[in-house]
Amino acid sequence: MQSGSDASPTAPARTPERPPGRTLASSPTSRGEAGLLPRAAGWLRASDGGLIVLALLVGVGASLLALVFRWLIHTFTYLLSGYEDYSAVAGAANPWVPWLGPFFVLVTPVVAGLVYGPVVRRFAPEARGHGVPEVMFAVARNGGRIRPQVPAVKAFASALCIGGGGSVGREGPIVQIGSAWGSSLGQLLRMDESRMRVLVACGAGGGIAATFNTPLAGVFFAMELILADFAAQAFGMVVVSSVTAAVISRAALGDEPFLSLPSISVGHVWEFALFALLGLLGGVVGVGFSKVLYAIEDACDWLWRGPEWLRPAVGGLALGVVLLVLPQMYGVGYPVLGDAVEGHYAIAFLLVLLVGKMVATSLTIGIGGSGGVFAPSLFIGAMFGAAFGQTVALLTGGSASDAAVYAVVGMGAVFAGAARAPITAVVMLFELTGDYAIILPLMVAIVLATGLSHRLSKETIYTLKLARRGVDLLRNPETIAVRRRVGDVMLAVPEPLGAGTRLADAVPVLARSGGVLPVVDGRGEYVGTVTAATVAHHLAEGSDDADPVALVEQYPERVRTGDTLADALRALESAHAPAVPVHGAEGSADAERVVGWLTYPAALAGLRP
Repeated sequence: MQSGSDASPTAPARTPERPPGRTLASSPTSRGEAGLLPRAAGWLRASDGGLIVLALLVGVGASLLALVFRWLIHTFTYLLSGYEDYSAVAGAANPWVPWLGPFFVLVTPVVAGLVYGPVVRRFAPEARGHGVPEVMFAVARNGGRIRPQVPAVKAFASALCIGGGGSVGREGPIVQIGSAWGSSLGQLLRMDESRMRVLVACGAGGGIAATFNTPLAGVFFAMELILADFAAQAFGMVVVSSVTAAVISRAALGDEPFLSLPSISVGHVWEFALFALLGLLGGVVGVGFSKVLYAIEDACDWLWRGPEWLRPAVGGLALGVVLLVLPQMYGVGYPVLGDAVEGHYAIAFLLVLLVGKMVATSLTIGIGGSGGVFAPSLFIGAMFGAAFGQTVALLTGGSASDAAVYAVVGMGAVFAGAARAPITAVVMLFELTGDYAIILPLMVAIVLATGLSHRLSKETIYTLKLARRGVDLLRNPETIAVRRRVGDVMLAVPEPLGAGTRLADAVPVLARSGGVLPVVDGRGEYVGTVTAATVAHHLAEGSDDADPVALVEQYPERVRTGDTLADALRALESAHAPAVPVHGAEGSADAERVVGWLTYPAALAGLRP
């Protein structure tokens, strides 16, 4: 006998039975598991812990990219010159084409330019030049967004340019490469602009730390030049990235700095006057390097009328002539820098190398090459400082400190004069020497070089490139917001509402004040603020006799005279009011008093330069 279900022709069809223990909620495509990745992405995007993890990932990526970039430089240099670093054997014949003798340097920049010129033009025009200004622009004006193809194009083009004889540095490119990696990670997770800027700075700091083997310098380079801010959270994230990058770099390349410098010692106190003079002159040299760089770039722009992709190859002929006359300019030139610091060159030749580096670097950038100006500024500073030190030794009969001391101080002074990054300059050279004795001479020279540079030129070697495009980073509202203080823009405190004031009498006063007023108690002490909306609400309910003191609205955070406009704008936003009171600086006699009044119009007006 059949069961009822089988016998009835109209019975509904059975749905297939699920295996025991398997429910819809436990299937592989369930909402719980499908939402795991979005939740993880959300945690990374919004939480402090997620930002730490991302900073670590950026440091790992920046270090690995720096290692690949250095390998590319060595590979291209060896393929095109026959040596790991041709500047160390300047003037030797290329073993691949010995019959050309030293004249092969006329060809290598042309060959390199024929390859990287079309690649840069086609895939990432922003990879041309020295890289750091593009990162500064991305942070200040583009929300930290850098196109994801930039790391590959920049690494290839810069490595080929340097390997082919381009007299530029590897630090600017790795800043752009590391920053682009941090930006790409942030864009992938759809992070907000403030956090993405932090990741860009993490990439820059990690790149510098891995390249120079100087984690502290990486941190301060990113904070001082890229972010132009020392906010605590951003500083911590950049430290995480830079330390991570330095650890990986040291594991791969060893614990030695990129440049070996001799032991430093200062012989006499009276030499600090000489260090001060060196700082002032170094500031002039640094500014002069900036002027020469862009003057030669302008000349190249004026002369060139052909397609941009061909410009590096044709301009490579002119660079080749410079390399033929002064082969020490081939590539970055660290061996030459080291020899100068150790005293292997005479004063006249040091000055020739100084001028030669200015011309060779400027020409490399001007013809459309890709590479940094950080290392060339250190090179120029070492030549100038060594020449200065040898001159001092001649004039004092050898009683002054070794010329190597002046060479190291000169490196810091010229870089500070060109880039105006005094903290980075001091920290980097301290890390490179590992000798505390150099700190005081460095500080004296670098501070004076930076100050004189400010007087001689509004722009730095980095910002001038952007200023020539009409971009003034100093006029950027976000930069002003973190530099300008509330005390500079606050208004006078309006007449407060006292205890016992009738609400009807407060209405016209509130209307004139913009909708918010301070309130004082019977003793005349400030107790909070009251808004027009609150008063209107109580009047509508017939509560004209309410005491303003009872209607006070307390705000979650106090604004003080020393706070930045960025902090004040956040306080205004959280207060949901058109104005907030300003208290005296923390720890001052006025810390509990209201000394000013900040409105939205006053704060926004303060963002104008």
